[in-house]
Amino acid sequence: MASTAIQVLRETRDHLAELAREHGVIGQLVDALAAEQLTAAQRAERLAADREAVRCMMGVGLCDEEFVRTPDVLGNIYEIAAEKVRAARGTAA
Repeated sequence: MASTAIQVLRETRDHLAELAREHGVIGQLVDALAAEQLTAAQRAERLAADREAVRCMMGVGLCDEEFVRTPDVLGNIYEIAAEKVRAARGTAA
């Protein structure tokens, strides 16, 4: 495995050294952290995939703006889907 160096504050380095003494190789801890944390690009990719899955499962096209309209995403999805179904049927709320 190739390795690299990263620059951290002296206090951080000392803390990591203590963790290494307690838990083993710091590289393993950093690997575990990297496996748990997504980058902004990975989060955006996952969000897009999740939204597409919701669109497919609901059978209703929701734009991204509709997903973010309210913090209650699930409630928002139900509301928007109901509005779109009513509109497609030509019935009022």
